[in-house]
Amino acid sequence: MDKFMQQMREAFANEALWKEFQTGIWDTIYSTVAATLVACVLGIILGIILVAGEEDGVRPLPGPVMKVLNFAINILRSVPFLILMIMVLPLSELLVGTTIGTVASIPPLIIASASFVARLVETSLREVDKGVIEAAQSMGCSPFQIIWKVILPESLPSLVASFTTAFITILGYGAMAGAIGGGGLGKIAINYGYYRYKYLVMLVAVILLIILVQIFQTVGTRLTVKLDRRLKR
Repeated sequence: MDKFMQQMREAFANEALWKEFQTGIWDTIYSTVAATLVACVLGIILGIILVAGEEDGVRPLPGPVMKVLNFAINILRSVPFLILMIMVLPLSELLVGTTIGTVASIPPLIIASASFVARLVETSLREVDKGVIEAAQSMGCSPFQIIWKVILPESLPSLVASFTTAFITILGYGAMAGAIGGGGLGKIAINYGYYRYKYLVMLVAVILLIILVQIFQTVGTRLTVKLDRRLKR
């Protein structure tokens, strides 16, 4: 207990450490938001192809193409994030010129989460009432019009909920990236907390991550409910 209290006094008196926490919070939010935005765009495209391109979809694609796409997505989802991140580090060096830091962790975050988001989007799009789609088809709507004006608007509340889940998952991935050179709160928890046996620092980093999760989960849930009520009017 005395050692813990001593660590508390040292931590609260260490101005440089608190600056690290401020930078870590910003880096965590920045990398998570950037990766989530790109992953959601890719996930929406892949999810639409998975639903619209199936045999009874609005724009069927050749069976072999769909099988290859499903297989590739399943492979990416099967690889543990830390292993996938190590495999993608050369790509990070090619794109951003380094394999260490917050920016270098964004490409692996995108690749690791795009397939996950694609499956979430696929599930959301499949929840749309097929009767609505059939009605649009009977009115002569093109596949693009059905996707853009019917399927996506009807599934919007579910998509927002899925994107909230994706954001929180990517936030967790980003924290794990600190173990192999990523930035943000994960790096602080490991480098300043775990490796230096300052468990208070690690605890504070975890609490800050929990707070971020709670904030974004609350915002996402409220937005989902608001959109759902609009659609029911």
